[in-house]
Amino acid sequence: MKITLGPASPSKAFSRLVESLSGEDLSKCYQCGNCTGGCPVSFAMDIAPSQVIRMVQLGQEEAVLRSNSIWRCVSCLQCFSRCPKCVDLSRIMESLRRLSLRRGYEPVSVKALPEEFIRRSPQMALVAGFRKLVP
Repeated sequence: MKITLGPASPSKAFSRLVESLSGEDLSKCYQCGNCTGGCPVSFAMDIAPSQVIRMVQLGQEEAVLRSNSIWRCVSCLQCFSRCPKCVDLSRIMESLRRLSLRRGYEPVSVKALPEEFIRRSPQMALVAGFRKLVP
């Protein structure tokens, strides 16, 4: 993904909002890439975990909130265990999911799932799968 910066400095409002929701200090991240290297689902993400933090720092709100990366994160805390600065990326991803839902970006609808899938799936699996969709 190409990030283009204009002549003006990036807006700090979005990163401050994410920091207040997650309780994490985004300025501690210096883009070492350990989170991406240890993430078991980074292969399925359109934006790498370290890039998500950088894009939030740069105010790339629309791109981050519409990406599939925030929904693919399984909150396994592998990123947190590898981070030399103890940035808890799973908390940041959770706050981005909440913001995405509040802004009306719905990644999947229950109505869009096949009825057969809903009928045959264990209820607990459906609940766990949709737990991320609660704002």
